[in-house]
Amino acid sequence: MVNRFTSKIIHNMKNEDGGVEVNLFSGNISTLEKALSYSSLKHKTTAQNISNADTPNYKSREVSFQKMLSDASGNSLTANKTDGRHIDFRPSENSGAVSVRRNVNYHHNGNNVDMDKEMSDLATNQIYYNALIERLNGKFSSLQMVIKGGK
Repeated sequence: MVNRFTSKIIHNMKNEDGGVEVNLFSGNISTLEKALSYSSLKHKTTAQNISNADTPNYKSREVSFQKMLSDASGNSLTANKTDGRHIDFRPSENSGAVSVRRNVNYHHNGNNVDMDKEMSDLATNQIYYNALIERLNGKFSSLQMVIKGGK
């Protein structure tokens, strides 16, 4: 028997061809996946900085969360510039998620890796990663309970 709630769910799952499109995983799981990708890249970049702490002229790198967020969302801002004094809305060509910190030198050999900052970033990122994994495990546990019929 199809009730109002079930018919609304089926109506929302219909695609433009009239067929039913089943989206088993909510958008939350894909968002968690993208957040895990960010955290993984952040960890890799921080580990590279730590491993090159004694390399002469090495410039530390950092991951831009804002850039990763805008890339992941896929939403681009479209705007018309009506005055030459307005800010340009096009992103710069060289804006990547990983950027090099060139503005500071901490060591006499040209290296700018701050070990205290890097270790702090690594610990913070580990806590963030563990929180994401716990949330993802909760989502999968909920799906598993639904599949088993609440048992």
